[in-house]
This record gives sequence, structure tokens and C-alpha cells, in this order.
Amino acid sequence: MKLADEAQIDAHVARHLTIFRYRSDPAIIVLDFPDLHEQGLMLDRLAALIEKAGEPRDRVLDDGQFKSALAAAHETVGTYYYGHDYPASAIDLFFRLAARDSIVLNRQEKMLRALADRLGWDKQGAVGAVISVPAAGPGHRIDQSERAVILHHELSHGAFFTDAAYRAYVARFWTTTLSPAQRQDFRTFLGSEGYDMNDDILMMNEMQAYLIFTRDRRFFDAAAVNMSEVDVQSLRRQFIAGMPDFWLRGLATETVPGTKVN
Repeated sequence: MKLADEAQIDAHVARHLTIFRYRSDPAIIVLDFPDLHEQGLMLDRLAALIEKAGEPRDRVLDDGQFKSALAAAHETVGTYYYGHDYPASAIDLFFRLAARDSIVLNRQEKMLRALADRLGWDKQGAVGAVISVPAAGPGHRIDQSERAVILHHELSHGAFFTDAAYRAYVARFWTTTLSPAQRQDFRTFLGSEGYDMNDDILMMNEMQAYLIFTRDRRFFDAAAVNMSEVDVQSLRRQFIAGMPDFWLRGLATETVPGTKVN
């Protein structure tokens, strides 16, 4: 695994699964996939366990059950998620539950298990995160600018998982700065995207990623959360002003190349 910054990862063209450590925080592992289907084969069942609405939180879906979940959601392996993000603890839980219930893992999931074992993520209190991006361009479902937006979004999730001070800050912002109505508007938006609205930590994590790090109307805009652009900009300024001073703060004000901002 080589160290790489955001620009290097974004510019990389994956012909096969490529694994990076993020330079500013090597506890964040970036999986760069050659296509969305390969990404989904490795990470979709993990998504179903950890954060997809309507799916069980206490067991891993077997292959048949997962195919039924995809059909019910009108999705495919390649469209279940366009980017993924999980803390070390969630990945460890997935494999412990799968082993408990003798769930057969596919080749890509076995590769993830080997990576997690190599990183020591089966140890109590392990700190780490996996985020992912798919290849972009001709022949792919996303273009290069969309890939850049997805990577920027997912890096903020990585920080949420590995930096306790940032995680605490996001929780305070969610509970004390956002009004109850604003929190509900974010829940409604995120629920429409397939996230489990009953998971408060998931809600606040996605809030920071969309509000601050996804300034592209193809993915998020003020109307999505029933707010005016003035209100959204005000919340962004408040969030950034109070952020802990670490590497993610700089990303909060960066313009991602190719974004379509309102």
C-alpha cells in the first residue's frame, strides 16, 4: 500500500483493485476499483449490514437474501452505492457475524478480510477506516468530475471514523447548531437516499459529508434538505469556523475540479 494524497488518488486509473493509504491520515485506506461492479462485490453486503435502511443489523445476508434486497431496492451490485466508507469496527463485525452464521464469502470479500487481518482490525479498539472510489470516464457510469466529488465526500467520512475530536465536533454541531427541523430535513433527505434514518451516528456523519464536502448539485443542494441557499451557506460557515484544526479543515473550503455548484 503506497501513500497518496487526494490529487494522486483522483488521477489514478485503476486497471485492478489498487489500495492506497491516505497521506494525511494513513489510518484511512482507500480502495480504488476498476468498476462499480467490482466495488459492489466487495462492499455491498457490508453496506446492507451497517447502514442500508430496512436490512438487518444483526446478521449478514446470504447470497440469495442479498439478491432479493437488491431487487426490492431496484438496484444492482454496481449501483447499490457509488462510494463506500466504514470504520475498522464495522468491518470486523461483518466478518465475525459472517463466520458465526457460516455465510459463504465471495472472492472480493475474502480479499477485504485478508486486508483487515493484515491491518489488525480484529483487535479491540483498532482505529482505521476503509473508503472507496470507482473508476471513471468512457465506458463507466460516472465521469472524472463525479469521481472527484465522491472521493472528496468519502475522505470526510474517513476523518469522522479515525479522528475522535472531529467526530465529537460533528456530534455537537448536529445536536446544538442544527435545529430539530433541520435535523429532520437531513434525516428525510438521507432516508430518500437509502440510509437508515434511525442511526443517529450515521445521520450526523452523512450530514457533514454532504453539507460541507459535497458542493455539487448532482449530489446535493439546499433544496434537498428543504432549506434556502442562504441558510445552507450560513451553516457551512458556522461548521468550518468551529472545526478542529487538522488536515480535513483545508479540504472544507477546496473547490473540487469539475463540480457543478449552484
